[in-house]
Amino acid sequence: MIPSILPTYSRAPMSFVKGEGCWLIEADGRRFLDLGAGIAVNALGHAHPALVAALCEQAQDLWHVSNLYQIPQQQALADKLVAESFADTVFFTNSGTESCELAVKMARKYWFEQGHSERVELITFEGSFHGRSSAGIAAAGSEKMTKGFGPVLPGFVHLDWFDLDQVDAAITDRTAGIMIEPVQGEGGIRPLADGDLKALRALCDARGVLLILDEVQCGVGRTGRLFAHQWAGIEPDIMLAAKGIGGGFPLGAVLATEKAASGMTAGTHGSTYGGNPLGCAVGCAVLSHIAAPEFLAEVNRKAGVLTQKLTGLVARYPDVFEDLRGVGLMLGLKCRVANVDVVKAGYEMQVITVPAGDNVIRLLPPLNITDGEIDEAISRLARAADHLLATASTP
Repeated sequence: MIPSILPTYSRAPMSFVKGEGCWLIEADGRRFLDLGAGIAVNALGHAHPALVAALCEQAQDLWHVSNLYQIPQQQALADKLVAESFADTVFFTNSGTESCELAVKMARKYWFEQGHSERVELITFEGSFHGRSSAGIAAAGSEKMTKGFGPVLPGFVHLDWFDLDQVDAAITDRTAGIMIEPVQGEGGIRPLADGDLKALRALCDARGVLLILDEVQCGVGRTGRLFAHQWAGIEPDIMLAAKGIGGGFPLGAVLATEKAASGMTAGTHGSTYGGNPLGCAVGCAVLSHIAAPEFLAEVNRKAGVLTQKLTGLVARYPDVFEDLRGVGLMLGLKCRVANVDVVKAGYEMQVITVPAGDNVIRLLPPLNITDGEIDEAISRLARAADHLLATASTP
């Protein structure tokens, strides 16, 4: 008999009833150190006072109003994002998946309005993740994502990660753009080198195609800059955002230049809930904290501390961990044992990590994790490794 909740997730046997900063509290009272942050969603931890205040204050006034009308909170958040980024304009969604759908439409519509209706193809990459909608799974292209859901949306060209010459050779007169994550999350915490991202921007300019960056997981302070591409000193034409931008409230966005967005006129796209007053009030509070230079400086400092301690952990447990990868507070431990076993051992020691591709566990803590919590994280991960080794040696 099918359960009342559609069984599309393999859920761990924990039920969390409260969150406080970097901690999740189970129904039985156990306290878990959360190094997953809802998969990079709870950028300021659980129940951050400023976000709670913004939500409660807005909830007393207005929850929802149609996008048929002006929404001051939406305007305020759009203005903040434009001021802090390359973008000229923003459309608000409720998730990264929805952002992907619009980005695909926007790129194709741009070329249609330029008189090139044949330019519909988007180049994407092995290991990518752009959501589980029709466009998202088609963009990823893997059998795991698409099997059984055919016919798959056409118009995507899938390449290896990452070979610039291969990208250059794949561009044709049907290419609308290139969509890539500056740091692959689901693919196993695989950062694109700054030099490669600069070269990709230059290639897009030379060949006349749009550059679309998916920063759903790596954006909003996660790498130590507000957006990951800023490390390379380049600007995309279109960018996807979500996860951390709402700090736990469902919120996403597509940021774009005036040129790239020029085809999206009245009636070409919409969203019932996108840009609602509640979500945008929270988003404004999130950005007010994370976009501050002193906050991002602290993210970078703590990233250095955590990276140093994790490097020591890898050296201490060579039979469990192979290497450390990532940028800022978007880190991955490549495992020698099955990554899901490391995650489960972590549960035993009341520390939460997230599995990813390439046999990696992701460490995506709240950006305001403390030095003391970093020390506690290393201690609990070490105990998880000890537990795995002891279990493996038991006949």
